[in-house]
Amino acid sequence: MTLHNNAYNAYKQNSINTASPGELTLMLYNGCIKFLNLARKAIEEKHIEEKNTNLQKAQNIINELIVTLNMDYEISKQILPLYEYMNRRLIEANIKNDVEIVDEVIGLVTEFRDTWKEVIKLNRQQQYQNVQQV
Repeated sequence: MTLHNNAYNAYKQNSINTASPGELTLMLYNGCIKFLNLARKAIEEKHIEEKNTNLQKAQNIINELIVTLNMDYEISKQILPLYEYMNRRLIEANIKNDVEIVDEVIGLVTEFRDTWKEVIKLNRQQQYQNVQQV
């Protein structure tokens, strides 16, 4: 079992080290959704410490997304308030043990993730077309 875990951890670390900035952002969104789902389950099962830990992990990811926003782009100025809103809602969800708020944030992060996946896909298609034209 330990050998399997070590191999998996090495694979995960290598995936992170070789990922493009776009793929890293996608990993952050996926991680955030994972922690939000764990927090949601913990609220339902009344595991307060686990809920708190997972909501804080999700908030840390959102904070990382905030810090890495390139404010030279107009879209970043529109995304920033949404990230800040999600963070405020997660604080509220943590205080109130509110599954509905967690669900709301899961929905928002999922929309960001799905949009980001499309951006990566379109970017790859464009790069491929540019290579074909050379």
